[in-house]
Amino acid sequence: MISFVLSLIALIVGFLAYGRFVEHVFGPDDRPTPAVAHGDGIDYVVLPSWKIFMIQFLNIAGTGPIFGAIMGAWYGPVAYLWIVFGCIFAGATHDYLSGMLSLRNDGESLPELVGMYLGKATKDIMLLFTVLLLMMVGVVFVYSPAIILHGMCGSQMLWIVVIFIYYIIATMLPIDKIIGKVYPLFAFSLLFMAVALMIGLFIKMPNLPELWSDLGASNLNSNPAWLGADSYMSKNPLFPCLFLTIACGAISGFHATQSPLMARCMKSERHGRPIFYGAMITEGVVALIWATVSMYFFYYGGWREVVPADVVKEFMAQADGGKSLVQFFTAPKVVQFVCSNWLGVFGGVLALLGVVAAPITSGDTAFRSARLIVAETIGVEQHSIRRRLYVCIPMFIAAILLLLWQMENPDGFNIIWQYFGWANQTLSVFTLWTITVYLVKRKKCYAITLIPALFMTTVCSTYIFVSKQFLGLQNWVGYGLGIAVFAIACVWFAWWKVKKSSTCSCSKKPE
Repeated sequence: MISFVLSLIALIVGFLAYGRFVEHVFGPDDRPTPAVAHGDGIDYVVLPSWKIFMIQFLNIAGTGPIFGAIMGAWYGPVAYLWIVFGCIFAGATHDYLSGMLSLRNDGESLPELVGMYLGKATKDIMLLFTVLLLMMVGVVFVYSPAIILHGMCGSQMLWIVVIFIYYIIATMLPIDKIIGKVYPLFAFSLLFMAVALMIGLFIKMPNLPELWSDLGASNLNSNPAWLGADSYMSKNPLFPCLFLTIACGAISGFHATQSPLMARCMKSERHGRPIFYGAMITEGVVALIWATVSMYFFYYGGWREVVPADVVKEFMAQADGGKSLVQFFTAPKVVQFVCSNWLGVFGGVLALLGVVAAPITSGDTAFRSARLIVAETIGVEQHSIRRRLYVCIPMFIAAILLLLWQMENPDGFNIIWQYFGWANQTLSVFTLWTITVYLVKRKKCYAITLIPALFMTTVCSTYIFVSKQFLGLQNWVGYGLGIAVFAIACVWFAWWKVKKSSTCSCSKKPE
């Protein structure tokens, strides 16, 4: 528990100290916000800051800080380090500055911001890339909650239809009609789940892996052959795969597509740090809790405590056939068993509501973001329902086709999730470079995003080289090429900065 407690304290200190430093670098002031200057009653609507925080937290959470942390826990306590350092110095910084940059530019969407600072060609690439990512988010976040709800009651297809109908309604209506009223309740459910599980950890004080633990020697109650984590990690090496597996709990490019939605609802720039930086730190806490619970579940026999006897019997039978603990107890199953056993009937239902609501609400805001981005690009105003339908109908038809393919393909979900993970982190690379260019041009401390930008550029490029989904090169070759990409990025940035140093172009970009 020592590593968990230290990590929890570090996240809180990170918000109070480093978050304030990042806020100081940006310099919020009292100028009118887009919601005040351009209120339209549809997407630009002033909302209370506490409500915006809850919506932002739910929008960016999804299943990422839960499912990603569960799968990231297979790598052991090193996951703590990525969650803590990634969240404080990369993810929360990325979310805050991308949200504030949108706020300073009339609530512009991510592709527009990228175009302002990285050029039109990059904007066009990002436009296609962002819309495809948002479509994948919507599809993935239909399927995963449907699996969980199917385990509780009803058929999987029924829940898919219900969730899609909700998506259509929520995407079309003004932001304060459903999102502004229902999301805070769902956010509370997700926060309740996290707090309740954390209390459960302190009450039970289970034997947990520490940063200095030898997991191979201290695997007390699980047969290492059953665990299967070694096999998983041999196919998915810690670098770069850990940094793609745990995304939403550390850094996620998807968040930069959601922050403009809330930038269009804020009354004051000074609310930015608790809303954007604070929501990301909160998500990091959720990821930290689930990583801890999952390490106990997989490495220290916690699964024997929470899994019903009949399921244990089923697993034992399949283990004889070669199925590992990791393969059998997927992330949704871990959530279901842990919440039901640790939190009781009422707590389990409320916790599962939060786990189900998080991906659904992230999915509908993903489609909403896609609608606004496409509408801005083709110049279709969104005040009338008829014109909103012009954008939504083709978008939902494409999403349904992608979903049908996923359901027909036995490994469809895993394929989409893997490509989503890489695309998600690649999007964060473009966002970090955009913010870095902005900070350089404003003569501000650009190192706070340059270092994460270089790191994530190396992670995403190395994944292309070593992953079986892409080139599948030998690790030593992929790592060498990843280092080469890092060097090229450093040289490119130094050359660009020297070239720009003789000319001050600050006035060319709106503040």
